[in-house]
Amino acid sequence: MSIQRFEIGPRMSQVVVHGNTVYLAGVVAQKTAGESVTKQTEEILSIIDGHLAKAGTDKSKLLSATIYLTDIKTFGEMNAVWDGWVSTGNTPARATVEAGLAAPQYTVEIMVIAAK
Repeated sequence: MSIQRFEIGPRMSQVVVHGNTVYLAGVVAQKTAGESVTKQTEEILSIIDGHLAKAGTDKSKLLSATIYLTDIKTFGEMNAVWDGWVSTGNTPARATVEAGLAAPQYTVEIMVIAAK
């Protein structure tokens, strides 16, 4: 079975497709880094939409999602954006945890796996 990789870097690939499964690396905000959890989540989900499209799929085929928040008290703020974005009736298995992220300007990181 072939493996396709997109946005390949020296440390990781942003998107990996193996068979009919699409794996995304953790996505953080670039333009809105340092802004509110709402703004960062909106940007991240937009980036995820683009990555999924590049791999030939979309959010209606999400299998799982892992969401990292630097402050679990922002869970409701992040969920307000997530709930408006996620495909109704096609919600993935999901975990949300509080964690330190790679740099202080990031307050949200989201990683997903989807079917093609």
